[in-house]
Amino acid sequence: MTAKSTYPDVHRIIADSDLDGMCAAVVLKKAYPEAEVHFAHAALIRSGIIDDLIDERTVTVDLPFHPKSGWYLDHHLTNKPSDSEHAEFTSKGGIVHWDHTPSAARLAFDMFREEFEFPHLEAIMPLVDALDSGGISLETFLEDGPLLQLSRTLNYNDADYMHHLLSLFQRCTSMDEIYADEIIQQRMVEARTSREELMKLVSERTTIVNRLAICRLEDTGHRSNGYLITAFSGKDADACCIIHGYSDGEIGNKSRPPLSASFYANSFLPEGQDRYDLSRLATEFDPHGGGHANACGCRIQPPGLESNLSRWLAMWDDREHSLRMQP
Repeated sequence: MTAKSTYPDVHRIIADSDLDGMCAAVVLKKAYPEAEVHFAHAALIRSGIIDDLIDERTVTVDLPFHPKSGWYLDHHLTNKPSDSEHAEFTSKGGIVHWDHTPSAARLAFDMFREEFEFPHLEAIMPLVDALDSGGISLETFLEDGPLLQLSRTLNYNDADYMHHLLSLFQRCTSMDEIYADEIIQQRMVEARTSREELMKLVSERTTIVNRLAICRLEDTGHRSNGYLITAFSGKDADACCIIHGYSDGEIGNKSRPPLSASFYANSFLPEGQDRYDLSRLATEFDPHGGGHANACGCRIQPPGLESNLSRWLAMWDDREHSLRMQP
């Protein structure tokens, strides 16, 4: 692969705060050990809240495109810069690495794997890819192994913990070393306990409407990915919609984020993915919504949650025409 000297002189790395973003940050931090690392999420980029952190020596990864950065790495279809954005960005010296890889971590990993050694990432990359692309099996999900538990400990609100884990990835050479860390062990115990509590909430707050599982977690303080909802729904749902956040929440408020929705195809079903483009739901009201066809999200928009949900259900009822993906 191309040597590091081909890329910008990076002094700041901004990555998503999920496992994909963490692993991508591990790779980039290895390549640029002096660079500072910040963990964020899509809304912080789109709202402009962290604009002051982004300049031509910043690399953003696993996040929406930002024209002020110097280097952009991602794999989300709805984040791909338009032709005009790409032309303007590169004309100013910006570099775009967008590819339809299963994860952003895979994109970064493949760029630098011949230049640096990542023995622990080498071992987990297939599962990182599967988690981020919806390729995980039901059996693997239900087993809830250590990497899945670790993935649920990540939270951009807890910068100290995120950087503790990042530092472990930097100095350890095996995942067993990371799992043995006392702080990591405690967080994984908490993750297991939290999942038990969340499963109870999911069973109480999930309804299935015309093969769409709707899980209402708003104002509970809990979040869930699509795997838990589709595993709960089983063969009765082709996809799920999860509502989370707070009715009085605000972007940038770490303890009370605003209402948002996430959509996921039921990847546990045979041929459960690539049937419907769920990103059309995510962008129906929110121009900044999106992600992948099989996994995406958005903020609830005026006139409000019930109105948004009603429209999504109407689109879902007409899914063979409005959402069906072309072969």
